[in-house]
Amino acid sequence: MMLRHDFAPIDNLRLAHLCGSLDGHLRLIETSMGVSITRQHAHFRIEGARAAAARTLQLLQTLYERGQRAIAPELLHLALAEAVSELAPAKKRRQASAVPAKATKSADAAATEALVLRTRRADLAGRTPLQHQYLRQIMGHDITFGLGPAGTGKTYLAVACAVDALERNSVQRIILTRPAVEAGERLGFLPGDLTQKVDPYLRPLYDALYELMGFDKVTKAFEKGSLEVAPLAFMRGRTLNHAFVILDEAQNTTPEQMKMFLTRIGFGSKCVITGDTSQVDLPKGATSGLVDAERVLVKVEGIAMTHFTSADVVRHPLVARIVEAYEARIKAEAKLKSKGSAA
Repeated sequence: MMLRHDFAPIDNLRLAHLCGSLDGHLRLIETSMGVSITRQHAHFRIEGARAAAARTLQLLQTLYERGQRAIAPELLHLALAEAVSELAPAKKRRQASAVPAKATKSADAAATEALVLRTRRADLAGRTPLQHQYLRQIMGHDITFGLGPAGTGKTYLAVACAVDALERNSVQRIILTRPAVEAGERLGFLPGDLTQKVDPYLRPLYDALYELMGFDKVTKAFEKGSLEVAPLAFMRGRTLNHAFVILDEAQNTTPEQMKMFLTRIGFGSKCVITGDTSQVDLPKGATSGLVDAERVLVKVEGIAMTHFTSADVVRHPLVARIVEAYEARIKAEAKLKSKGSAA
């Protein structure tokens, strides 16, 4: 299919920002969308599959409208990730959740409904069908699991929902926690007391809070006690009522820790557990509490599970390719093992 389009009124500044240096943006769009783009000043010609060509034209129009300023690389990559995900086959985009069918909406249906979150970022929204589904699961369930590779927005979107709930007075406080398990390092080598030692492990949570609330609001929330960031070990013995609780890096919990955490949830609370089961930093041979919970809780009513894939990565495009490469190796090794055991 071939589409022709003329941008009018012609704005040379917007055209320059849309195309990028030496048409670099257009070349990236071509590669990502699987189309061919040729242009002569404000006249564009797009050739490719019908759906891809139509979505590419829509993307070009959107970027042109935003082109009053230079288009940042992250904005372009996010827009491309969203466009590519819409072209993915339905079977690759279906949501992998344990929610009963009558309580679950399709990813496509969820993506068409606007979900407004009250955060510092007015444009915050899901970028892929599974991200839209994830947000709706968090809103509609008391306990939600978000599993998948790095860069899929599992933690960031969960923190955004927590900030939204606090702003709407749906909860009285936000509690963010993660296990203090090292990725090859040791806590003992870090200077300071226990709080100072675990602080680096909680830094990603602080970063998300600062971006979504602003430094001043975060500081005031800590002072008022409506915001708490703590290592998982500090959760033992507590009952968390009227709180939005997020357990990050849950793949590094033990089954006992996961059970302890889940049984802390009290009345009026909402809980989100995020993690990547391919990046477990526990001692060799130890069972991940996230892997264990995925098996044990899969049929428990009221608990939602979303499994993200490399198609949901919204960081630099190389991140998605890196994830795919590692996934391919894991599958190949599993295949070899199964052949060996069969022999």
